[in-house]
Amino acid sequence: MADKTGFIQTIQNGYTFKGDSITIGMPVWNEEVIQESPVRVPLSTFNRHGLIAGATGTGKTKTLQGLAEQLSKKGVSVLLMDIKGDLSGIAVPGESNPKIEDRHKLLGLKWEPIENNAEFLSISDEPGTRMRATVSEFGPVLLSRILELNDVQSGTISLLFKYSDDNKLPLLDITDLRKTLQYMSQEGKDEIEKNYGLVSTTSVGAILRNIIRIEEQGASKFFGEPSFDIDDLIRLDNQGRGMVNVVRLSDVQGKPQLFSTFMLCLLAEIYATMPERGDMDAPELVIFMDEAHLIFKDATKELLNQIETMVKLIRSKGVGLFFITQNPSDIPDEVLGQLGFKLQHALRAFTAKDRKDIEKAAENYPISEYYDTENLITQLGIGEALVTVLNEKGVPTPLVHTMLCAPGSRMDVLTADELEKTIRKSTIAQKYENELDRESASEILAKKIEELHQSQQETEDENPKPGGREEKSFVEKAISSSVGRTVVRELTRGLLGVLGLNSTRKRRKNSLF
Repeated sequence: MADKTGFIQTIQNGYTFKGDSITIGMPVWNEEVIQESPVRVPLSTFNRHGLIAGATGTGKTKTLQGLAEQLSKKGVSVLLMDIKGDLSGIAVPGESNPKIEDRHKLLGLKWEPIENNAEFLSISDEPGTRMRATVSEFGPVLLSRILELNDVQSGTISLLFKYSDDNKLPLLDITDLRKTLQYMSQEGKDEIEKNYGLVSTTSVGAILRNIIRIEEQGASKFFGEPSFDIDDLIRLDNQGRGMVNVVRLSDVQGKPQLFSTFMLCLLAEIYATMPERGDMDAPELVIFMDEAHLIFKDATKELLNQIETMVKLIRSKGVGLFFITQNPSDIPDEVLGQLGFKLQHALRAFTAKDRKDIEKAAENYPISEYYDTENLITQLGIGEALVTVLNEKGVPTPLVHTMLCAPGSRMDVLTADELEKTIRKSTIAQKYENELDRESASEILAKKIEELHQSQQETEDENPKPGGREEKSFVEKAISSSVGRTVVRELTRGLLGVLGLNSTRKRRKNSLF
């Protein structure tokens, strides 16, 4: 049986780093807290991504809250997906209480309240700075996913994007999407079929019905302009602290498709916009995705492959991703294998399936001579976790049973008045307050339809005799011209179908969507 001295030496060797790091707690040996061996995480490995797992009520939310505020304190901006609505307290300093005092006495660490520079964001009816995306920036892959389309219908959407790109039709909002679909199946049907292939009116009808469905879920609130600028996520205050950005999503809990597609679009656009950073002493942005299983629910094989690729590549942009969920099995193996920081709270074995899940969860962590991992997972208390991180050389550290530090911000929600006061202090809210309505696909196509009808009427007036050869319409003339035949261009959208759109980006500076 390993002894205490060997345990302490293992922790000290594994969790001592040369570069800057943050302390997340102290190791536990046979229910004794070892104060002389802090469990640390090097800042330089936070862009190697992470997992925070555990059953409901075991402390996952407080763990991500503590990590976020410590990163902010070190000058790293964070983005939190608050889908349960219980993270707003991070905006104000916490207050000490007997439980906090007892915990930090065991840890041998002084607890201090932390005041974070917080920004509340919203894609729905929740109060906060508006985040918007254009339909073009979503791209055909993600748009098809949010509309829950089959392969044939997805092909129609891909054709729509191709036609819009070739004809310089900006797809900004739901109105543009609907108008273009209607044009493809009605006035522009001959033009589309001649140059792009047949369009099924049945598929168009199904897509239009699904558009109504997502409008009822509130999708129209974040399709539009101005698009959000990612520079507004990565800001430092006058004390050098990173911005704590909280996206309030509690009113989309019953709309997982909306939330997950929004998240994927956000990741793809961040990847497309941020420059290559290489190896950095600390990441620029760390994103915490609560209820992460929603991202992978009902995802196609193609989409899973693209997510895996995104996770692998985005770290080079100085961005770290943390997935928060109940069980590691909620995350596909291909993604789970990319997560260098793993923090496992308790799991409960109430059923045979639970026991199998725990057995599988234990296999995700390094083998330890000090723990029976599978058994210990069921015995962890609130605010305790099994932890392994990557050291500065990219090697996993020994698994350690850790008592975690308490957050320095409030571990409760803000009141309505406090929330309103925090939002009023925003320095960017006014920038996104008013929605723009510039000329886009719907207006351009409306003019084109009017000109087409006028041309057809003139043709009928000039050639009243039946059986005669009809003059070509306005659209046919344009298509058959030498310019029309050579104007088709290819547009590579890249990851998740949203990384192109150079013409869109020229109209705005480094937008998030």
